[in-house]
Amino acid sequence: MNHDLYKIIFRDIYKSFEGKKVLCGLNLDIKRGETLVVLGRSGCGKSVTLKILLGLLYPDSGQAYVDGQEVTNLPEKKMVQVRKKIGMLFQGSALFDSMTVGDNVAFALAEHSNKSKHEIAEIVSRNLEFVDLAGSEHLMPSELSGGMKKRAALARAMAYQPEILLYDEPTTGLDPITATTINALIRKTQNEYGVTSIVVTHELDSGFSVADRIAVMDRGQILEIGTIDEIRKSANEFVQTFIAGPK
Repeated sequence: MNHDLYKIIFRDIYKSFEGKKVLCGLNLDIKRGETLVVLGRSGCGKSVTLKILLGLLYPDSGQAYVDGQEVTNLPEKKMVQVRKKIGMLFQGSALFDSMTVGDNVAFALAEHSNKSKHEIAEIVSRNLEFVDLAGSEHLMPSELSGGMKKRAALARAMAYQPEILLYDEPTTGLDPITATTINALIRKTQNEYGVTSIVVTHELDSGFSVADRIAVMDRGQILEIGTIDEIRKSANEFVQTFIAGPK
């Protein structure tokens, strides 16, 4: 395994829930600094893959590696250190409703860093400006539109300066213009911060607009992985049917 080239590696991951197989020998290598899009229908195992990487779920067998370190059997204390490298943008944004936008973005820093209140305020301000929400620190999540919530959640995910960003269905439920804004931010984050990103989605437009490479997933396995061009030219019947969309 080439850990110099690949930031994240999944090897032969199996995971079942109550006898139902969700991941069936998943193999996936994500290069340092790339945005890899995992495309697949709902329920094919995409989100479970992210949860295994975060140590929120344990596989039945197989290994996941971050920077050459196996993370699938780490004790919680060590897993906390790995999670500090990872930012996560959840499907529903998952902002804390009772906290202001500023406190949401500051949350991980306030809990897990030794930074002063002034330093944290500067980081919050900088990240909100990065996602075009400058000056929104005092707003409550209920005052934000769906797209603004996503942007605030991205600012929060970036607050710890993660090396890896995970996006779970980042544009689902958003109108096309807002979705385009989120996709542009995913690209901007990669270009300006050099993060390694995994974007899980079933939306082709979103996937094709942010991907360096695409992995097409079905029934708990990666069927095909390659550049957008390679995926478009794939000989795999499922891949062709999936990217052709509904007739």
